[in-house]
Amino acid sequence: MRISKKKIISVIILLICLICAAVYLKNVADYKRAIGKTTFDEIDIADASDGIYIGEYDVNFIYAKVEVTVEDGEIVSINILEHRHERGKAAEKVIEKIIEEQKIDVDAVSGATNSSTVIKKAVENALKGGL
Repeated sequence: MRISKKKIISVIILLICLICAAVYLKNVADYKRAIGKTTFDEIDIADASDGIYIGEYDVNFIYAKVEVTVEDGEIVSINILEHRHERGKAAEKVIEKIIEEQKIDVDAVSGATNSSTVIKKAVENALKGGL
């Protein structure tokens, strides 16, 4: 019994698609696990030294790199240097809440919870450089 080239090619393409799907599903599972495990430390911003600090956080599909400026024990500005996101552009408004409330663990932006979490964690990581 002879198998045609078309059938062999079809089987190879199908196998490649299955492998790609499996890798993608594993990456999604890893991403969800990383977001679920993200916690925030209690940081007293007043303890941070004056300065400009860079922080980042990466959970595979979402990444943020921020620049945080601290003066006289307060966050005076947060600049988003890089934000790789799926549909989480709206989460960038979370920086306004952080500055206004002078704490990291503020409410997430509705519809962009995971991106909000990543940005907040990047800010926390930046502030740890000033402690």
